Amino acid sequence: MKAKYLLSLIVGFTFSFGVFNAKGESDIFRDSESLMNVGEYTVVIEGYDWGPAVSKVILRAGETVKTVNISDYTIQVERKSECGPVTNNASGARSIVYGYVSDLKGNKVAEGENITLVMSVGPDLRLGLPYQNFNTETCKGVKWLDYNITVTNTVSKKVWNKEVDRIIPLVDKFDVSGKFTSDTITMSYASYVPNSNDKKSPLIIWLHGGGEGGTDPLIPLLGNRAANYASDEIQYYFGGAYVLVPQCPERWMANGKGGSTSGAENDVYNKPLMALIKDYVASHPAIDVNRIYVAGCSNGGYMGVKLLLLYPDYFAAGLISSCSYRPQYLTDAQIASIKDIPIWFVQSADDRTTIPEETCLPFYKRLIAAGAKNVHLSFYDHVVDITGFYGGDNYYYAGHWSWVYLHANKSKYDFDGTPVKIDGRPVTIMEWTAAQSK
Repeated sequence: MKAKYLLSLIVGFTFSFGVFNAKGESDIFRDSESLMNVGEYTVVIEGYDWGPAVSKVILRAGETVKTVNISDYTIQVERKSECGPVTNNASGARSIVYGYVSDLKGNKVAEGENITLVMSVGPDLRLGLPYQNFNTETCKGVKWLDYNITVTNTVSKKVWNKEVDRIIPLVDKFDVSGKFTSDTITMSYASYVPNSNDKKSPLIIWLHGGGEGGTDPLIPLLGNRAANYASDEIQYYFGGAYVLVPQCPERWMANGKGGSTSGAENDVYNKPLMALIKDYVASHPAIDVNRIYVAGCSNGGYMGVKLLLLYPDYFAAGLISSCSYRPQYLTDAQIASIKDIPIWFVQSADDRTTIPEETCLPFYKRLIAAGAKNVHLSFYDHVVDITGFYGGDNYYYAGHWSWVYLHANKSKYDFDGTPVKIDGRPVTIMEWTAAQSK
């Protein structure tokens, strides 16, 4: 099942059965004149470094259009949830920054019967967010909101307020229907299959952070832009790569006692997770078993390290961002067991969640002292706006978000500030990863 169809089921339930007016009357009982004024639209949700946002709305114009004047349109949004109150701008106006004539998918055309309105988005524009984190008796974790849009043409008085489709670029390339059960634990997962002309292709495994657990793989794909591993840019380096995104029902670091482990004791999920990975590989014989890469951030960074420790001969490389595994719990023998695995750490100095002095820094230094020849650490002062749209180097995200550099393939330098090289040529983290093989 494609992601857009699953998300439509989750978020679009109210539209399927009609909108009720103040008297409790369904729209199927409204007069025909009112129904004629109900315009249909498609929502576009895009993933950004700071999470997902509703970025565009595609209107069915009902007539041939050649030009669009954005000053003729207003957009009002109401965000609601059965899980509880929506915080930080439950409703309000969205700012339109551009408009054009398009097809049903939002592609620009010279003339047509659809209008695409592009809205302003940003890390601090909460009204654009289509989901929220809840912690109530009935809802725990990130949940999708009922994201209701009303577009009005102030000149023609036409109104669009019925969502009929939804597009999520990149995410729509994934199959999000995966389920796997092992030892009574069921995990959901998303997967991407490359168009690789029947040749063997590598596998990238992404392990999400602590806030993206649950049973909806759309959350880890969009929560921190993990869907970018299916982008043309990253796929190019690998000549096409499978992408597997397992979702933990809660936290990868769960110890089974209501708490978390950072290495002092065993966790609950490493065994069923590895069973899922092996089952997926067995089910896709075109995967190159010599080029399986495990990557993860925060909670997922812990689990990435855990899998490398338990299965040092299985993975060709590890990418660990915001490492949550504390090396104080590693013996010298364990360090020696993984020193020959290519590993690239990504961390920010101002991370106060996985404090580098307690995690990646001693971990990296112990590996180097043990004789590791292909272990790297990209160490940043801050996590900044790499797009330049929101302040560039002067806009700081939370220091914990160093995965921004990983997903965007921006990491290039080692801990000493020198470029990471292969055969004397400087490479990015994805170029380096694609070159690793058992």
